[in-house]
Amino acid sequence: MPPYKGFTLVELMTTLVISTTLISVAIPNFNSLYDHYRADSYIRVIQQTLHLARNSAINYGTRVTVCPMIEKQCSNDWRVGITVFVDSGVSNIIDNTDEVLIKTNAFPRDDFITYNRSAVRFQADGLASGTNGTLKYCPSNIKSEYSKAVIINQSGRVRFSKEKVIECN
Repeated sequence: MPPYKGFTLVELMTTLVISTTLISVAIPNFNSLYDHYRADSYIRVIQQTLHLARNSAINYGTRVTVCPMIEKQCSNDWRVGITVFVDSGVSNIIDNTDEVLIKTNAFPRDDFITYNRSAVRFQADGLASGTNGTLKYCPSNIKSEYSKAVIINQSGRVRFSKEKVIECN
């Protein structure tokens, strides 16, 4: 009878125990890495969406609004995604004269996004007068070390915040 080739049950169990231990140690590190990359990715989506809105306002020569949209009306729940639309009618509402330019996907439900207003409005000259502020993105919790923010100033300029500690409260 030829000798068997393969692993014994003891060898397989030992390998399984070692690999399970290594995986259980590595999982928490993957979560923090995921939070970091998710925050970085989504804050760039927000920044690029705001840039598009400002450029569209200047190019079209009309007011363009950026806000989270629920039933054709701006809301305060920024996690539902961001809608950019030409807002030529009633402010912060999509009516018959308005045109949606872009809508982002919803953000993860476990994350927090805050802004001190319900919308950002860019005027035809690119100004964000009256809707300036800091839009904050916090992955997983409101005090995440990986939180990011973009600042929209009165002139409509959008830039990344250099703050080291950002809280979404």
